[in-house]
Amino acid sequence: MKNILNKLVNGKDNRLSGLIALAVVLSIALGCNCTKGLDLGNASSSSNSSSDNPFNTSSTKDDSDGVPGDALLNALIKETTADFAAAISSGDFSNMYEKASMDFKSTYTKDQLQDSFKVFIAKKRQVLPILAKAIATDPEFTSTPRVRGEQNLEILVTEGKYATKPLPVTFNYEYVKRDGSWKLLVLKIYIR
Repeated sequence: MKNILNKLVNGKDNRLSGLIALAVVLSIALGCNCTKGLDLGNASSSSNSSSDNPFNTSSTKDDSDGVPGDALLNALIKETTADFAAAISSGDFSNMYEKASMDFKSTYTKDQLQDSFKVFIAKKRQVLPILAKAIATDPEFTSTPRVRGEQNLEILVTEGKYATKPLPVTFNYEYVKRDGSWKLLVLKIYIR
C-alpha cells in the first residue's frame, strides 16, 4: 500500500493524472457551477431556471439570421465537446446518442458512433487532458457560424477550434432545430 501511494504522489503512476482529468471533464460535463477559472457563460448566476442555464439550447435568443447569440452558441459547442469527452472517458456514447437529433439517430447507430471514435477511446489517456483544456476555454470559429435551410429545416453549422496544447482540437458540429431546440446532427472532431 505504501509503495502504491508513493508512486501516486511522486508521479510514477498515471492513474492519479487520469483521475484528475476525468474529474475535470465530468464536473464540466455534469454542469459544475464553479465560477473561478471556468467561464461557462452565465456561471455567476445562482439561479437554476432554464432561461439562465447556459446549456439551455432553446432558440429564444437567436439573432435575426437564425444563429444563436454568442453565449448560447458557445454553450452549445462546449456542451457537445463535454458530452464527447464524457463518452470517451466512459467508452460509452449512450448519453450523447440519446441527446442527438432523430436525424442523427436515423443515420447512425450507437455502435457505429462508438466505433467511429474507437481510436480516441484507445488513446483516452492522451485525449482526455486535451479535451478538458478545450472545454475550459471558448472555441475560436474558423468560419462564421451560419444557419442554412435544408428540406424545410434550419441547420446550424459551426466550424472552429480550441487552441489547446500540445495539439489543437478542431471541430465541425452541425445542429438541426427540432421543437425549438438545437439537436446534434453532425459530429466531426479532430485532435491534430
